[in-house]
Amino acid sequence: MSPELMTILMFVTLIAFIVAGVPLAYALVGTATIIGLIDNGFNVDALMGMFINNAWGTMNNIVLVAVPLFILMAQLLERSKISDALFESLYIILGGIQGGLGIAVVIVCVILAATTGIVGASVVGMAMLAGPKLLEKGYDKCMSAGLICAGGTLGILIPPSIMLVVYGGLTGMKETSVGNLFAGAIVPGLILASLYLIYVFVICRIFPEWGPSIEAAEARKYSGRKKLIMVLKSLVPPMLLIFAVMGTILGGVATPSEAAAVGAMGAALLAAAFRNLTWTVVRESGLATLKTTSMVMILVLFGNMFSATFLFIGGGDVMTDLLIGGDLNKWTILSIMLGSIFALGMFIDWVAILLVTLPVYLPISLELGFDPLWFSMLVCVILQTSFLTPPFGYSLFYFAGAAPPGYTMSMIYKGVMPFIVLQLIGVVLCILFPELITYLPDLWLN
Repeated sequence: MSPELMTILMFVTLIAFIVAGVPLAYALVGTATIIGLIDNGFNVDALMGMFINNAWGTMNNIVLVAVPLFILMAQLLERSKISDALFESLYIILGGIQGGLGIAVVIVCVILAATTGIVGASVVGMAMLAGPKLLEKGYDKCMSAGLICAGGTLGILIPPSIMLVVYGGLTGMKETSVGNLFAGAIVPGLILASLYLIYVFVICRIFPEWGPSIEAAEARKYSGRKKLIMVLKSLVPPMLLIFAVMGTILGGVATPSEAAAVGAMGAALLAAAFRNLTWTVVRESGLATLKTTSMVMILVLFGNMFSATFLFIGGGDVMTDLLIGGDLNKWTILSIMLGSIFALGMFIDWVAILLVTLPVYLPISLELGFDPLWFSMLVCVILQTSFLTPPFGYSLFYFAGAAPPGYTMSMIYKGVMPFIVLQLIGVVLCILFPELITYLPDLWLN
């Protein structure tokens, strides 16, 4: 068969597996095996040899060592209850202004993102912590659900992010090293958080009933000095951990894997300081780390097999000719690539999207003359939408599973829509002003 027909057949087979309910990892490797055998005349030994070499290269990637360490750091922090104290103190300080509780949610989500890097932990934690408070204070349910879901997804972009570690490990390029990706993601992540803050502030001014302030009597219970002490006690520990992880990477003192080890140890020390480092916490954190790491690594391994087969049958050349061979200008091609990633995010998770699109789109972006770090960060920013876009946005289900009674799926779907638009605005800003991505990497690392 021609490469064009094989490429079509490969994607049709993958979609058929997914629609049939086959787990994504097995859908990827099953498609790779079937199409690979058809293409090479059912030469099993040759295909297995390619898979084994590919698996060895994947497992020999030292960058991926950071994945379980960052996950362990997140699990320990989730159980140390640091976020509880931080949210309570911000609630007292900001609750007196219109929409202040929503603003507190965004700030806590940013700090959680910079310490955990895992979306599920952030969304579930904030759903359990802030969800009841927002209901109790009369906040609009749709806005509250969207705010927690969107704020929690910042963990996939703001460093240390598991997605950026995996992305850097997949490319193997100096320009898109984990350190460069971490530095490049800081400003886009903060821009998204700022857009959320502005949205909450403005919408609660337009519709005061959406974000009522706490009673003045409740706010007066705490003196200014007491409020300051509350914030410092809850804010300083996570900030020290952020500095320990990001400072060592951006300062050139440690590799991402070494910084991840520092972060895991720091998280353990913080849990001990908050008197939460019990044997139960250690055991549960270890088991959760094992499960999450296994899931990520199986997806990476089988996804790489899918990518290897896709490139072997000539799929990369087919896609390149399709996009570059026409009369389209480079900005139209960029829009098509980012648009397809956005559409895929409605149905499959970010790992699969990266593994399917990265081997094709990154070379195309280089041919078009785009800065690889800039393009990579656009991909990562728009991948954030995959956690929010119905029908299968993971954050929607994380929230639905952990939120108190009173939130319905229709409310959650409606609530995330403004935040999806805000995320797309963030992508547009990064396209129009590339320095938002490239300035910090150029300043610190190059």
